[in-house]
Amino acid sequence: MKFLVLWRMELSLLSGEMAAAVARMPKYAGPLERNGKVVARYHLVGQHGGAWIYEVASNEELERLLAMSPVYNFARYEIHPLAEMPDPLNP
Repeated sequence: MKFLVLWRMELSLLSGEMAAAVARMPKYAGPLERNGKVVARYHLVGQHGGAWIYEVASNEELERLLAMSPVYNFARYEIHPLAEMPDPLNP
């Protein structure tokens, strides 16, 4: 199951703790990328947040991985399930 996760920092919570959490995001992402749980991640230009594509076995696994994110308590999340789009000209 693939999910597009858009997360944006809640700037009303701006603090040193939030800045430290953002700084820990690459360390959080590394193992997830190596294990194939995060297949792509992007910065949202002009915003404080990111767009990550997770590939997980279940909704529960996604929830667990998001809860482990350093910015979990500082961000708002939009989660969109993704479906493959087969090429009708090349079955």
